[in-house]
Amino acid sequence: MSEQRSPIRVMVVDDHPMWRDAVARDLAEAGFDVVATAGDGEQAVRRARAAAPDVLVLDLNLPVLPGVQVCKELVGANPALRVLVLSASGEHADVLEAVKSGATGYLLKSASTEELLDAVRRTAVGDPVFTPGLAGLVLGEYRRLASDPAPAADSDEPKAPQLTDRETEVLRLVAKGLSYKQIAERLVISHRTVQNHVQNTLGKLQLHNRVELVRYAIERGLDDA
Repeated sequence: MSEQRSPIRVMVVDDHPMWRDAVARDLAEAGFDVVATAGDGEQAVRRARAAAPDVLVLDLNLPVLPGVQVCKELVGANPALRVLVLSASGEHADVLEAVKSGATGYLLKSASTEELLDAVRRTAVGDPVFTPGLAGLVLGEYRRLASDPAPAADSDEPKAPQLTDRETEVLRLVAKGLSYKQIAERLVISHRTVQNHVQNTLGKLQLHNRVELVRYAIERGLDDA
């Protein structure tokens, strides 16, 4: 029996009706279930809560409520939601702000339809997806943050939860930037098993998404291990 029986539920948010409709149409034709669209930030938050998409394809430049705020509110309320930013801006500050607000991927609007469809599929399974060149930027920023002195309040926190050897191994490969498929091949386990290990690790560490997991791993030097 196929693991993915129901189509991925997607919502498209963009303030340009023609662009929004075109993206929604491309997704629907490719077999995705487009459950909602929205043209401004407030509408996006309201409709996303009602429609419960798996993946939110989100423009940053929105009227009423900016895209990063939409992302913060929705991911804060539902950490399982995956957000793929689709933006005309490749400005580094915009990319980093989007990732820090909870986005798991960032694609430029110059991407082809095939690149977009692939990005939505990969975002749905938790892979971080970035337009070439931006992944290194995000990783570099997390390295910089990880090298900053930890705040004093950290000393009052409870000891970090114990991960199993296999969870640590998977975490190390995630930090090196490998996809779930590559990790599965490297460890000779199934893609689903890799996902389960990542979900268990997220739960133990009280993290929300794979981007936060990468930062956690880099802070502990696992990417160099």
